[in-house]
Amino acid sequence: MPESCSFSRQSISILAKSAFWISVALFSLRSSSAQVAPKQSDKRTNVLNATANLLTPDQIDRSWVLATKQFATQRQRILGKTDEVIAAGPFRDDWESLSAQTVPDWYRDAKFGIFIHWGVFSVPASGSEWYSRNMYLPSEKDFAHHVATFGPQTKFGYKDFIPQFRMEHFDPAAWASLFERAGARYVVPVAEHHDGFPLYNSDLTEWSAAKMGPHRDLYGDLAVAIRARGIKLGASSHRAEHDWFFDGGRKIDSDVNDPKYASLYGPAQIRNLESDDDAALSKDFTYVSRAFREDWLARTSEIVEKYHPDLLYFDWWVGQPSFRETERRFAAFYYDYAAQHHQTIVMNYKFDNMHEGAGVLDVERGQLPGTRTLPWQTDTSLSNESWGYIDGDTYKQPTPLIHELVDVVSKNGNLLLNIGPRADGTIPEAAQQTLLEIGSWLSVNGEAIYGSRPWTKFGEGPTEIATGSMQDKVEKPFTAEDYRFTTNKGFVYAIELGWSTSGESVIHSFASPAVAIGDVSLLGYGQKLEWHQEGDGLHIKLPASPVGDHAYTFRVALKP
Repeated sequence: MPESCSFSRQSISILAKSAFWISVALFSLRSSSAQVAPKQSDKRTNVLNATANLLTPDQIDRSWVLATKQFATQRQRILGKTDEVIAAGPFRDDWESLSAQTVPDWYRDAKFGIFIHWGVFSVPASGSEWYSRNMYLPSEKDFAHHVATFGPQTKFGYKDFIPQFRMEHFDPAAWASLFERAGARYVVPVAEHHDGFPLYNSDLTEWSAAKMGPHRDLYGDLAVAIRARGIKLGASSHRAEHDWFFDGGRKIDSDVNDPKYASLYGPAQIRNLESDDDAALSKDFTYVSRAFREDWLARTSEIVEKYHPDLLYFDWWVGQPSFRETERRFAAFYYDYAAQHHQTIVMNYKFDNMHEGAGVLDVERGQLPGTRTLPWQTDTSLSNESWGYIDGDTYKQPTPLIHELVDVVSKNGNLLLNIGPRADGTIPEAAQQTLLEIGSWLSVNGEAIYGSRPWTKFGEGPTEIATGSMQDKVEKPFTAEDYRFTTNKGFVYAIELGWSTSGESVIHSFASPAVAIGDVSLLGYGQKLEWHQEGDGLHIKLPASPVGDHAYTFRVALKP
């Protein structure tokens, strides 16, 4: 600040401190008052908004620190253990060392996983899983919906949905059975979303599913059921974004400003993003305190200590500049902890949030244009509008999802397909039906998917896919001229993404004499195929009617 300014830093600090305690006093007054006259309420709102604007990031953070001080000892214990594990190696807390990790074969072989977005946000079942944030933003539809349906945010805040999040019909064994029948080889439930409400039994907060709402360790119970089926267990953490997720509540008269709820709503720092692109992390100057970063590290390490997940998935904000050092520190702990316990694990990241090779790249709702040398993953939602459950959502059909799986696998990737259960613990029937249809297809064609690796080229055909993140709504349908290739156990698999109406399939990538073929068969078809090679490709005479649905796999034996 220039010396010519009329207020010194010390003066502003004093004003900010005063404003903070005025805010606290006002909420104490509201708690003890039965009613407030409209004019007084308006005045109080104006004062609150004015004082909120005077608070420094440090003062905003202080309310949260005070609210969580009862967990300080346990937090320090976990952080101390984290540092001990890193010190014991073999991985150091630097990108060169972390990039030496290898992606385990179980993950490369798995190809298909289930993602689960569940939580308190499924109670209002409106808008999206970001309802918890949007209900405090006057510019969002969820704000008006909330006021009209539940009342003003001073009387009914996000915390008030928790008792209605009961999960009374949650059956972990039934869920695990469904995922197994769907053909999933790993499952990644969200352990904590942006709303700061863990679905596991955390010792670092009083706000969790184990202590409120369902009063059950939802993640832990599902973890047991999943592993009982021989399926690998993942965990997803979205807590980094919790630093600012409720900042809309800072700018209006809401329960977010009430210090007694600070341990749920978090710091709620005012977002400072100098770009319209929410993911432009290099232009994100939102304040993140050391206390919050260490709490994030402790909570994430706690998940590892308690549940030993085989995979950890992070949303995008761990790549924010202030966060990257803590993210790297956690990666060192996770890899070292796994090494100590003889466990092979995976850590997913987005954008450039980790050094190349230090983890597995994840592309949200998107695909890559070609084969990636390193393994990668795309995650997409089975429903069209939300990751969590909302009323009236629509669901993707099996065919485009199977085509996406095939395309991603041909390019050395995995597909992580998300579902959003209801607040009562049930999975929508439409989602279940699609999952089972995918599983039925994999039961016939799985040898071309599970354990496969890319061929010399990923495919052929006229359809150009939209690449990059957030492209799932602009994808074009594939045709019978589109093929994707994989290899497994000495065979090449050509997966046709449609049934040719001409009675013949022609695969140009198997033209003679460049490729010598010994035999061709169609998975799921018990009879011998007629085929021959020409200069323009492999010609296969098809059965009179389609064999199966969605996509059709030719197993090709090449001559040495």
